[in-house]
Amino acid sequence: MQIKLEQAFSLRRGQLLRGGAVHPVGASPGAAVRRAWRLLLPVALLALAGGCASTGPAVPPAKLIVATDAGASGQTAAAVAPDWWLGLGDARLSGLIERALDGAPGLRVAQARLARAQALTLAARASFEPQVNGGLDLNRQRFSQNGLIPVNLAGEVRNLGALQTATTWEFDFFGRNQSALEAAMGAQRAAQAEAQAARALLASQVARTYMQLARQVEAGELLRAAVAQREQTLALREQRVRAGLENTLAQRQAQAAVIDARMQSAMLDESITLSRNALAALSAQPPAALANLAPRLPASVALPVPDDVPADLVGRRADLVAARWRVEAAVQDVAVARAQFYPNINLNALVGLSSIGLDRLLRASSLQATVGPAIRLPLFDGGRLRANLRVRQAELDTAIESYNQVLVDAVREVADQLGSLRALGRLQAEHANAVRVADSLLEFAEQRHRGGLGDRLAVLAAQAGVLAQRQQGAELSARLIDTQLALIRALGGGYAAEAPAP
Repeated sequence: MQIKLEQAFSLRRGQLLRGGAVHPVGASPGAAVRRAWRLLLPVALLALAGGCASTGPAVPPAKLIVATDAGASGQTAAAVAPDWWLGLGDARLSGLIERALDGAPGLRVAQARLARAQALTLAARASFEPQVNGGLDLNRQRFSQNGLIPVNLAGEVRNLGALQTATTWEFDFFGRNQSALEAAMGAQRAAQAEAQAARALLASQVARTYMQLARQVEAGELLRAAVAQREQTLALREQRVRAGLENTLAQRQAQAAVIDARMQSAMLDESITLSRNALAALSAQPPAALANLAPRLPASVALPVPDDVPADLVGRRADLVAARWRVEAAVQDVAVARAQFYPNINLNALVGLSSIGLDRLLRASSLQATVGPAIRLPLFDGGRLRANLRVRQAELDTAIESYNQVLVDAVREVADQLGSLRALGRLQAEHANAVRVADSLLEFAEQRHRGGLGDRLAVLAAQAGVLAQRQQGAELSARLIDTQLALIRALGGGYAAEAPAP
């Protein structure tokens, strides 16, 4: 082995023979080796840095669903007014909605989240400005006699003072700070849209609860009429039993009908109380404030109903806009994580006064200053940066799929309400025929009773049929209004984006 090495690295008249090839060198082989290392070492370090700071293979993100692919048509629909509840013509309802929008705790939570997002945006914007810090240090110190201390200070106790200002300015060559700012702005706009979504949802909840209470109040009146009608039927049955015209079976059946109607009335009273309490909570009031509230159902809700799910639904629903801004923020977070693989370049400067002895601190001779750039490049981090990038990419996929789910749910919600409206329209047409039949039966029974051809029980039975149709009609009207209010909510509830979605 030693002979081979001597042959491989033998010197001949100022030349280096290596592996059979002859290379001219300077006065000594060591100088040639050092020159080669000076050339190769920077290249090796750059290659090593590139390998250690590599982001790894690119991972394609999830794909956003287009509204038309989710089932929306290409048409547009008339916009819902921001104060759509005024079209219902109920001043008490309008007052409850405005009170809820003004003082509901849930909206204050959304506003607090928006304020936090705005503060984070200001913090991200501050990274573009120079950072200036000042400091004053005053110390009393004893200097060691066994250290690298000048002889005149060794073992002495002196006062030390330093008054200085340090400035740092980061150059955003690779866009990390810009991406962080855009991510914060996306989160702020998402929080702003979510606050608007909370307002639209709250207004819809107040209106639907109000209409539910109106339906229950009207149903309660009809149930009381039904109880009175069944009590009259029971009284006639009892008279006929006492007269020996009927057995007790019909009397027992009439008694069971009265008890059933009274039980339904009691359960409905409970539902009315719970609806009033819910409405008071939504409008930030104590339950006693609405203890006597008894609203009435409006004839209809003025609402332009689209023929199909509009494609511009994406820009009208605050929850969709918020989800889209969350995607934008996640995209910029990925850019921030990717920019951390590149150098961080700062300009640092320090100027101040420093002295041993406070009496000389403010002298011109105590001045000290330094200025210069600082470059930081990640080399070995154990995979931390790459793992952070993978986390941000996973969060981006989560944001995209969350947006896709919100879009699919929104399209389905609008389609459901449109389908229910069409079905209710057909039901109301059939119910109108049923009402005409019930009214004609009652009129016929009353005519027979007046002519002595029929008894009072037949009239009461016909009245029960009319009451049943009135109850069903009130239920259909309440369902129609509730579906229209749900459609208003599904179409955005009057939301108008303050900034276009990216």
